[in-house]
Formats: sequence, C-alpha cells, structure tokens
Amino acid sequence: MPILTILIVLIVVGVLLWLVNTYLPMDRKIKNILNIVVVIVVVIWLLKAFGVLSSLNNLHT
Repeated sequence: MPILTILIVLIVVGVLLWLVNTYLPMDRKIKNILNIVVVIVVVIWLLKAFGVLSSLNNLHT
C-alpha cells in the first residue's frame, strides 16, 4: 500500500473524528469510547498495512 494512501486515510479519519468531537452533541463518555475505538481500529489497520499482523499470524502456524 503506498504511503500516500496511508497518509490520506489518516488525515481523513482525523478530520472526521475532529468533526464528530466538535459538532455532534454527545456525552463525554460516549465520545471517549468512540475515540478509543477509532484509534484501535486505525492502529490495527496500520499494522495490517505494514505487514506486522500477517507476520505475527505466521508465527502461530
């Protein structure tokens, strides 16, 4: 996956998360949970994009 695609996705996700946090009225606990879920999903996606998770899966088989 090209680095430019990764950067664009990270920027888009960051802007969308900022928009949700700024303009959608939600309880603070719900926003925190949403932020944590988005960060975990992005980290897992980055690990897959760089091939870290696939190499970990090969260790078990």
